[in-house]
Amino acid sequence: MIRQTSPSVQKTWYGSNRRVRFAMILGSVAVLAMVLVIRSYWSAEPASAQTPRQAPRRSPEPAVAKSPTRQSAKTTTSKLDVVAKVNGEPITREELARECLRHYGEEVLESYVNKCLIAMECKRLGLQITQREVNAEVERMAKHFNLSLQQWYKMLADERGVTPSQYTNDIVWPTLALRKLAAEQLQVSNEELRHAYETQFGPAVKARLIACKDPQKAEKIRAEVIARPDDFGRVAKLRSEDAPSASDMGWIPPIRMHGGPKEIETAAFGMKDGEISPIIKVNDQCVILKREMGIPARGVPFEQAAPQLKQMIEERKLRKVSTAIFRRLQQQAKVENYFNDASKRDTGVVAVLNGKKIMLAQLAEASLERHGEEVLEGTINRKLIEQACKKAKITVTDAELQAEIRRAAEASVPPKKDGSPDIEAWIKLATEEQGVSREVYIRDAVWPSVALRKLIGSQINVTEEDIQRGFEANYGPRVRCLAMVFGDLRLAQRVWTMAREKYGDLETLYEKQKSSGMDPEKAKSLFATAFVSFFGDLAEQYSIEPGSKKLRGQVPPIKKHGGQPILEKEAFALVAGELSGIIQVGDKYVVLYCEGHTTPVKVDMKAVRELIVEDLREKKMRIAMGEYFQRLQDFATIDNYLAGTTQSPPRQAQAAPSVPKLQQVSSRR
Repeated sequence: MIRQTSPSVQKTWYGSNRRVRFAMILGSVAVLAMVLVIRSYWSAEPASAQTPRQAPRRSPEPAVAKSPTRQSAKTTTSKLDVVAKVNGEPITREELARECLRHYGEEVLESYVNKCLIAMECKRLGLQITQREVNAEVERMAKHFNLSLQQWYKMLADERGVTPSQYTNDIVWPTLALRKLAAEQLQVSNEELRHAYETQFGPAVKARLIACKDPQKAEKIRAEVIARPDDFGRVAKLRSEDAPSASDMGWIPPIRMHGGPKEIETAAFGMKDGEISPIIKVNDQCVILKREMGIPARGVPFEQAAPQLKQMIEERKLRKVSTAIFRRLQQQAKVENYFNDASKRDTGVVAVLNGKKIMLAQLAEASLERHGEEVLEGTINRKLIEQACKKAKITVTDAELQAEIRRAAEASVPPKKDGSPDIEAWIKLATEEQGVSREVYIRDAVWPSVALRKLIGSQINVTEEDIQRGFEANYGPRVRCLAMVFGDLRLAQRVWTMAREKYGDLETLYEKQKSSGMDPEKAKSLFATAFVSFFGDLAEQYSIEPGSKKLRGQVPPIKKHGGQPILEKEAFALVAGELSGIIQVGDKYVVLYCEGHTTPVKVDMKAVRELIVEDLREKKMRIAMGEYFQRLQDFATIDNYLAGTTQSPPRQAQAAPSVPKLQQVSSRR
């Protein structure tokens, strides 16, 4: 059963950048990014729901979509003095370099120093890595994945955000250098080759497994499956504590020689087909194995497989050995870091490595080379807001910035003992969560939020219908659910089938227990406990949403009017102990297990009306900010010379003002 909603696209005001630090949306001033992700599914409970004296917590911001009217304008110039134009106003290379340093300077400096350490050691030992070797390694990797060079570079850019220059200079070159530095320790013995050959191409055993920690429980289970060997899969599904194999009737990947715990391997290869093993102790687990059948060796000659196996072993060794070499180089190095020392930076020196100066200009160029395109996208967006403020004769003061930070602290972290907002705790939380400095947080999150608020002005209208819905959302009933989120329908169907089968098995057991005289409530409780545990195992293994994965399916109670109407409708239709179907929410698929419904909070509407109005006004303000910024983008003329794109307003909008007047703000949340 699938329920579908309209897909939503979330983009940041600072551009649809690939890096986490640019994932601050308009509401990052008020809510942590982690909270935003969770709330996009579960509509997390506001602070005022239980404590009316507190203001309701802020909700996530609306998506800011990128304008579609872009055309290619690729340039071949590598060192442009002007990297972009926004409504005719230039953004210079120097300006972009400063932004790159502000965002990535420390990170790039660390990487730059590390690469210099490797280069110095190579020079000391007389080792060279030629451009021909670099090119050959790139070609080898592309060929390994059956891709052309062009396809390989495109895949790196699309999926990893890595440019060809970054890949060759910061990944391939250091790898080749470390491989040469570690050459003597990468020798592969005949025994290692033989073991690898037996693992990859030798005989294997197909088997099922039951695992548990309690030896007494293991003895009982073994006695049960010895008596009824054909029931091994069913018993594994119901009683094994190893969730992945239990969900597949006890099946595990084929057991291969030298491929896992020696105890398992010895038992599997020493048994006959259909035989059940004694209890095998593996670390803190008691394992019962049933050998189903042997798999004969693959007919691949050793001589044919040896070169590929040798390379595989070398790569595995390289990861271990290179780490040790690099750690030694770092320990022996003398590094003086002046990046955050203004007096030293004024001299143009940002670091000294083993007596060699690293200049600010070098670091700026390296930062721009690695992160120029993504930082430029954000710089363009900031320029749009700056231009709108200039046209409207609006300035943002330090006092307004501090007030915005204070408001965010009040909404997001516990107050100090004296009741005042804990501003420092909030800034620490926000900067650490996003991996940015205080300066970047204020510049990229606080400033645009204040600027857009001032541009919007007082055009927000909260209706009586809004207030009633807000009251119901904050103080009405909730649905307590466990949840799993999937990005793939086939996986969702497979996991849902596992859950449904387990549900059916437990339901049958529950009915048997009732008919045998067990108290119905106790039987029901045992059923719920067992299924919640199984659902938690599935969520921990398969859910792609970090919160539900880490918390074994637990999510905040689902409320009405939280922004996901189909999900809310399905959740409120469930009764306690019921498993949902597969619910499509945008491009994700959700499975719920209802644990029950909460009772509405008994509170007088008049007592909380002001708090609800404030919360709704804030939500609608952020929607208006998103819509306003979208209009700025839609009506802008943008030439991005680094990305090779150009954008013009739609033909029918050529005569429209660059900063259009905002229309009536929608009441949606």
